[in-house]
Amino acid sequence: MANHLKAARSSELRAEDDAKVRSLVENLLNDIEKRGDEAVRELSDKFDGYSPGSFLLSEADIELAISKVPEQDLLDIEFAQKQVRNFAQHQKAALQDVEVETTPGVILGHKNIPVNSVGCYVPGGKYPMVASAHMSVVTAKVAGVKRIISAAPPNGGAPHPAIVAAMHLGGADEIYCFGGVQAVGAMALGTASIAPVDLLVGPGNAFVAEAKRQLYGRVGIDLFAGPTETLVIADETVDAEMCATDLLGQAEHGPTSPAILLTTSKKLAEQTLAEIDRILEILPTADIAREAWKDYGEVIVCDNYDEMLEQADFIASEHVQVMTDRDDWFLEHMTNYGALFLGPRTNVAYGDKVIGTNHTLPTKKAGRYSGGLWVGKFIKTHTYQRVVSDEASAMMGEYCSRLCMLEGFVGHAEQANVRVRRYGGRNIEYGTAAQPAEDS
Repeated sequence: MANHLKAARSSELRAEDDAKVRSLVENLLNDIEKRGDEAVRELSDKFDGYSPGSFLLSEADIELAISKVPEQDLLDIEFAQKQVRNFAQHQKAALQDVEVETTPGVILGHKNIPVNSVGCYVPGGKYPMVASAHMSVVTAKVAGVKRIISAAPPNGGAPHPAIVAAMHLGGADEIYCFGGVQAVGAMALGTASIAPVDLLVGPGNAFVAEAKRQLYGRVGIDLFAGPTETLVIADETVDAEMCATDLLGQAEHGPTSPAILLTTSKKLAEQTLAEIDRILEILPTADIAREAWKDYGEVIVCDNYDEMLEQADFIASEHVQVMTDRDDWFLEHMTNYGALFLGPRTNVAYGDKVIGTNHTLPTKKAGRYSGGLWVGKFIKTHTYQRVVSDEASAMMGEYCSRLCMLEGFVGHAEQANVRVRRYGGRNIEYGTAAQPAEDS
């Protein structure tokens, strides 16, 4: 039976926090919808102390920002974007249009069509998350989105140079400097100066995630991406330093980021707890990581690997670092997660920043029903049908007519009947079901 050596903050307290966020975000979005640019400007000034002449960056603004980025940083950004672009291109190649003749004279198909416009949000509050621009803008560009707009909050009272560079190099058509609920609200709802988008993507804090949730339906969203989560699945094949480093490396994202160790070794669990205490004394971001670990950290000791698998699928964590003597077994059997990082040679930071898979992933158990952001999220699959012979239309019409009448849809049945009369030469009384032809 799973034993919690360290438990996290109760679900009841977390629910109270969520309720407060929901109420605040609802009010902010209502204000943006009513007052548009005026509300956006007030909120930007209130939360970020930033109220420029225009939130949209001009070409000169972009050039100035990029000029401030050191050459090595630009090269590193280009390398990371190359990895993301390459993997996204392979993913897109796996999406094929389909056309098939399912029965003589009946042709069915589907087309993969990019959305027309997307708003890409790049977080930049405590940390300027340059990598999020790669994950959203670059992937949307590979998908073929016609209009890509991107937004990030100001940093130090100005656009963050590296984020602007990443957005521009990634292929953004419009770059805005504002953040939080006002950014996603403006992109989704539109204002007098900003045309609304069809899809919102990108991670964010609890307020941004809740805004996306409330906006879903008026626009599409990639997924519900809340505070970063990490789960480390480990056995005696790995040491406590590795486990503690991988847990705290994600806990530093924010004070509400869950970090969980799942292991079959009580010895490793206890050593990891001690190692976490040691690292927190020297980690420059310990003020955030310590709070996250105190309230959202967990250590769970399981009896065997099957129990670890059961617990892991129940937790459905955003990131799952697997370091065991059977990593491929977890790859084969796990079903609920955002992304897997298999073996000690890889880690979540690789996925976050550079390796090429997308780092916008499902949180709060959404891995039970959704994967992460990928090129396919920017592409809609639309079906079409074509009937090319009189015989096929009449045959389908007979079946359709009877099935419509079975449900009481007389008007639907007549759509079929008119074709049976016209293409099958059959005299069917209005409002009745077509009976099988004698030669069928």
